[in-house]
Amino acid sequence: MSRNYIHVKVMDKAKRLVRDGRVELLDSGNYNVIGDHGTYNVVINQKGHIACTCPGYGAKGNCSHTTAVEMFSKRKRRR
Repeated sequence: MSRNYIHVKVMDKAKRLVRDGRVELLDSGNYNVIGDHGTYNVVINQKGHIACTCPGYGAKGNCSHTTAVEMFSKRKRRR
């Protein structure tokens, strides 16, 4: 499976999570994301580093949940 294909899958899933209202801001830099296999906590620290509690993030350092939070937070800033 190519790297581009994986990236497209992550982006598509992240867009779906945002579109379906499955990203919730809890407080400054702390989000809940209701994924397909559970609810995960995504945190953005003061330096802008983002992390997720899902197994995929732990294995790859990136996931659809962190991508969804980035999309969600950019959308909120534009309003």
